[in-house]
Amino acid sequence: MNNTRKLLAMILALVLSLSLLVAGCGGDKKPAAPKADAPKTQKLKIALVLPSTVDDMAWGQSMYDALKKMQAQSKDGIELAVSERMGKPVDAGAAIRQYATQGFDIIIAHGAQYQSVVKEIAPEFPKITFAYGTGFQTGPNIIAYDPQAQEGAYVMGLLAGKMSKSKIVGIVGPVEAGDAVKYNKGFQMGVAAAGGNVKTRIAYTGSFNEIVKAGEIAKTHMDAGADVLTGSSQQAVGAIKAVAGKPNTYWMSTDLDQSVIAPDAVLASQVYNWEKVLNKIIDLRKKGTVGGQHMTLSFADGMLELKYNPKLEGKIPQDVKAAIEKAKKDIAAGTLKIELTK
Repeated sequence: MNNTRKLLAMILALVLSLSLLVAGCGGDKKPAAPKADAPKTQKLKIALVLPSTVDDMAWGQSMYDALKKMQAQSKDGIELAVSERMGKPVDAGAAIRQYATQGFDIIIAHGAQYQSVVKEIAPEFPKITFAYGTGFQTGPNIIAYDPQAQEGAYVMGLLAGKMSKSKIVGIVGPVEAGDAVKYNKGFQMGVAAAGGNVKTRIAYTGSFNEIVKAGEIAKTHMDAGADVLTGSSQQAVGAIKAVAGKPNTYWMSTDLDQSVIAPDAVLASQVYNWEKVLNKIIDLRKKGTVGGQHMTLSFADGMLELKYNPKLEGKIPQDVKAAIEKAKKDIAAGTLKIELTK
C-alpha cells in the first residue's frame, strides 16, 4: 500500500513538473498567426486587333513582333491575344468589344481605319486603355500613336532620287489614308530634294491588302522605266516580290526591315520601334494614366529608324550616304522640317 502511494506521488510530481516546464517555455506567448501568401502579380492582359496577319512582313507583323519580344522579356508576365484579318471595322469592333468585356487591360487596334470604332466603344470601359494608330484623336482612355512616316520617307526618297539611273521612281500606294498619305508625300519630297529632275510616279491598289494588284502596279512602273520603287502597308509584299525579279532595281521598305523578302532588291528600310511605344503606354498605365496621349514616332525620339540592307549597303556611294545621314540628323534636330501640305 505504501509502495502504491509512493508511486502515485512520484507520478503526480512528474506531471506537475512537466506542466511547469511547458508553461515556462511558452510564457504568455500566443501561437503565431499563419503568414499570408505574398500577393501574386497579375499578368498584364493585352489584345491586338490587326487588319492583316501576324506574319504579313509589314504593318501587322511589326507590332506583333514587338509584343512577342516584350512578352518574352516581361518579369511579371503578359497575356497576349490576337485577332487577325479584321479588315472590316464592324468585325474589328466586335473583337474589340469582346476583349473589353473579358477584362483586358490594353486593347491595341492597329490601323487608322479603327478610329471610329475605338471612339465608340472606349467610353463604355473607362478603366481599359485603348490604343490605335495611325491617328491623333485621343480620349480619356484612348491613346493615339502617330508615326511620322514622312520623316523616314523623305530620307528614303532622297536616297532613291540619288540612286536612280533611269531618273524615274515609282510608288505603289494602298489608299490615300493614315500612314500611307504621310509616307507617300514625304517620299516625293525627298526625291525632289535629290535634284537631277527625277520623276516620281504613283498608283494605288485601292486597298491595304491587295498583294497581287500591288505586284501588277510594280511591274507597270518598271515597264515605264522606274528602277527604284517603294510602297507601304501589307500589300507592298506583292510589289517587293515583283521588284526582286528585275535586275538592277531597288525597293525602299517601310514598317519593318523587309530585306528578308528580297535581299538583292531591298536597299533600305524605315523601321518603327514599337517596343518604345508599348513600354510608354504600359508605364503610363502603371502611373494611373489610361488615355489622353498623342504619341509620335520620329527620328528625334528614337522611335523611328533607318536601316540599310548589309548586303547592298556597299553599293551606296559615300557622298550619298553622307547626304542621307545629314538629312536624318537635321530632321531629328528640327532644322529640317518635313511639312506636309494639306
